Amino acid sequence: MNLSAITVSFPLDEETYEEIQVLCKTCGHIDGQIYQQVMNLPVAKSYEMKGFYVLVYDDEKNELVGAGTAIDLMGLNTYEWSMVVAPMYRQLGIGRAILNVLHEGMETRGSDGELALMVEGAHFGREFLQKNNYVYSFSEATLEAKAEVLQDAPSLIIRPFVQQDTEEIVTILMSTFGDMREESLDLIDFNSTTEGLVMWTVEHDDVTIGTITTRKEGEVQWITAFAVAPAMQGRGMGTQILQWVKDYAIRNGEKRVLLDVEIENASALRVYEKAGFMKSIQMDYFVLV
Repeated sequence: MNLSAITVSFPLDEETYEEIQVLCKTCGHIDGQIYQQVMNLPVAKSYEMKGFYVLVYDDEKNELVGAGTAIDLMGLNTYEWSMVVAPMYRQLGIGRAILNVLHEGMETRGSDGELALMVEGAHFGREFLQKNNYVYSFSEATLEAKAEVLQDAPSLIIRPFVQQDTEEIVTILMSTFGDMREESLDLIDFNSTTEGLVMWTVEHDDVTIGTITTRKEGEVQWITAFAVAPAMQGRGMGTQILQWVKDYAIRNGEKRVLLDVEIENASALRVYEKAGFMKSIQMDYFVLV
């Protein structure tokens, strides 16, 4: 058996994209999992995202048998990585080889940190991570809602972010997420300047009370960096904002709205569920010790 490996950066060409798609479907069918999202296929053709793949081929069969991917999703130089290996090749050390090349790729790109992630219930993946000195850190659920026309006019004004909003948004992000000022400024800069992202400012009675960022991926509108000022929480503001996004999505041609939330964040989960969002998949995150 002759195996070879290559590294390719985003965006993928169509042929490579299809090879990874086939590998994800094949492994997913056998494992009872969905791997496309964790393997970054929704953004694999994007010129804006900073990421790469490590691909392992069985040269005799001219077939892709393993793949790893790493992405700097938030533009903060912290990479999230994952991998899939065809079941009949899992005892050959391919996973360890992919991990080594992923680490080399992240180091070359100046990574400041890493998170390993896997689909909930992928027990062989958990065993692999534990053997390689990774420990569980937290879990995020992807929630999904149908895009639909807003029935009631919101009492809020939701408009595109402008630089004059920066200080008010920084205060909201710091108080909501517990971030440092520089972290909040970096997030605002990334969300307001990255092509494909739209950052919004939310006002109530001429006062800035929140922010949300949207990203279109095909027929999906993704939500990130959603925050409401603590003084305005519990008053239905979050639900109104989420309903507005569903309306924005359907008018923009999308069918679904998706977002990620940590499963330990019970208060946020209640807001999302009230707005009609339901869990579609869960990702477990691990850190190297």
